[in-house]
Formats: sequence, structure tokens, C-alpha cells
Amino acid sequence: MDFELTAEERAFRDEVRRFLDEHLPPPDRRPPTFEADWQRKVREKRWVGFSWPAEVGGGGGSIMEQVILKEEMSSRKAPALGTCFMGLAWVGPAIIQWGTEAQKRKFIPDILDGKYQWCTGYSEPGSGSDLASLQCKGVREGDHYVVNGQKIWTSIAMWSKWMILLVRTQPGTESKHEGITCLLVPMDSPGIEVRPIKNMSGSAMFAEVFFDNVRVPIENRLGDEGNGWQVTVSALASERSSIAEVQGLARKLEEVVELARSHRRGGRPAIERAEIRRRLLRASNRIEAMRLNGMRFLTKQLKGEPLGAETSINKLHRANLEIELGEIALEILGSAAAIRQGRATPGKGKWQSFALSWPEVVIGGGTPNIQRNIIAERILGLPKD
Repeated sequence: MDFELTAEERAFRDEVRRFLDEHLPPPDRRPPTFEADWQRKVREKRWVGFSWPAEVGGGGGSIMEQVILKEEMSSRKAPALGTCFMGLAWVGPAIIQWGTEAQKRKFIPDILDGKYQWCTGYSEPGSGSDLASLQCKGVREGDHYVVNGQKIWTSIAMWSKWMILLVRTQPGTESKHEGITCLLVPMDSPGIEVRPIKNMSGSAMFAEVFFDNVRVPIENRLGDEGNGWQVTVSALASERSSIAEVQGLARKLEEVVELARSHRRGGRPAIERAEIRRRLLRASNRIEAMRLNGMRFLTKQLKGEPLGAETSINKLHRANLEIELGEIALEILGSAAAIRQGRATPGKGKWQSFALSWPEVVIGGGTPNIQRNIIAERILGLPKD
């Protein structure tokens, strides 16, 4: 691709930089109301949902302008553009593509305004790595679907107001990808029970969700009955961009490097240890590989070509890097890594928590084994496992 920006793109970059200079104070000088003020200002600029069509309230920005916006925001460590993460990442794009006009009017403004959170009812205890084998049932009764079954590894279900849910409405189809329907479900519906799952660090980002005769109005169906797999594929494709992820990993690597410079092992900075330097360099090289892959994906998008299985490469890279950076940090800390609380704990336990919290990122959107299977089968042409 051509890495040079056009005059219009340079002008947009300058606009973003001026906005940041004017509205983004250093972290230690941000008042208590900063986050709310920030979200209001970026929403007024239509930078929340920037690539969404203007007719639904988005910014109508080009793909390249979206990349510029994310890169500039990330480089300055600005807060997120919008607070409804899942709604912006894939629920909103799915509603824009598959939703009725009434659904767009009902949900899109609230997602852009960050009025509440969404969660995703996809994985089940017996179909985490094989999503299409899901068994949670949705039976049509009059003008409702009655849902029974269970979901697991459901991120932020505890404080979400809505769920985008996959159910099997047509059992016994010739293909397991058929007969799946996508529903938009209020989390306060009678019959829904949410049980948080604590991770190794003691926090709980995931949950089990149980459905006992939950009634969902037909007007909350997204797409046609039995077409849920196509809705899901498009939703996950919206999630698996990588430009912003590269920026985030690069910032995290900078923090690990600073830790290696400041923390002493055996009377000298940990960064003077050859193995630490080698591991940091390998991580840096892998982040650069992700960046170049992201540019390759961007080139396809700019040409109007759809992104396919190749995005699993960066998803796998990110999963491995999240784990690797945490392990490097603990290696730098040495024996101090075993202490998570107390005055003498470096970083007040920040790195211990980081190293224990990787499942939230690694599992979400498909585990590493799923990504390896996708790469092997769809890119390398190897036989199915």
C-alpha cells in the first residue's frame, strides 16, 4: 500500500491533533468530570462510531480517516471513543447491516451515547470452540421466542442491559450453521440468571448466563429466522480489526521496558540481563509484525475487498503477546512477583494482576486454538481437525 497520506487525510490528522492539544490534559491534571466531558465532546464531533453511516448518527468517515483517528488517539493515550465497547465493536455494525429501521432507531443512538452496555451470548459449555454446534433453544410461540439453555464466558453480563444472543430455532438441519437465529434480549427479562466467574486475579469479567423460559418478542430478532450464523460472521468480522490493538500493545511494551529499567535484580537494572533484553526484542518484533499485517488488511479494505480468515493471524499474535508481556513483567520482578499486596510491592500489584488477567482478552472473540484451526484450514489449506 501507499503509506503517504493525501492532502485531505493530512488535514484530518491535523484536526485531530489540534483537538487533542485543546481538550486532552495530562492524566494527573484531569478533573473528576473529565471522562464525561470528553465523551460529550467526541460525540459532538461524531468521532464515536466514526466509520458508521451519517444517516444513523455516525461520522461517515472513510476507512483511512478512522485509522488516523485511532492512531492519534492511541498515541496520546486518550480515553476510548465511546463507552459502549461491545455495542460499538460489533453489535452496532450488525444492527446497521441486518436490523430493521425500528431497531436502528431504538438501539443505535443509545450505543453511540454509551447509555448502557451490551454482552454477547455466543459460547456454551459444550460449544465454545465450535460455536455452530450451539444448543440453546429458541421456540416460536405466537409473537415471541421462548428461550431455554445456557451460555458461558459471557463478558460483562453482570452489568449489561442488553445481550445479542444466538439460539437454535430449527434443530435437525442438514448443516449445523443453519437454523440459528440472532435475538436482542433485555437482561432484566424474567427467567435470566447471571453467575459471575472469578478469574485468577480475583476479578470477574466473565459470567455464566442461564435462560429458563425467557420470552423474547419477535421484533427483537436481528435478521431473518435461521440466518443467525451470517449475522454472527459479519459481527465478529467487525471486531477483528487490529490497528488499535497494535497501538495498545506497543504502549504496554513501553511500560514493561520502563519496568525493566527501573527495577533492580541482583543490584543492577533488570534490563541489563541478556535474556530480558532478548524477550523484549522478540515482543517488539511481533508487535511490528502485527502492525504490518494490519496494514495489509487495511490495503484490502481500501480496495473494497472483504477481510477473511487472515485476520485470525493478528488475533493469535495478540493473544500470545498478552500472555508473553505479563510473563516478561513477572520475570523482571523476580521474587517480588510472588507479592501482590503490601507497601513493598512494585507497582502496587499492577503487573501481577496483569499477568493473571489475560483470559479476558485471549478467550474473547475466539481462543488461540480456534484461530490456529482457522489459519490452518482456510489459509494453509490443511485438512480439518
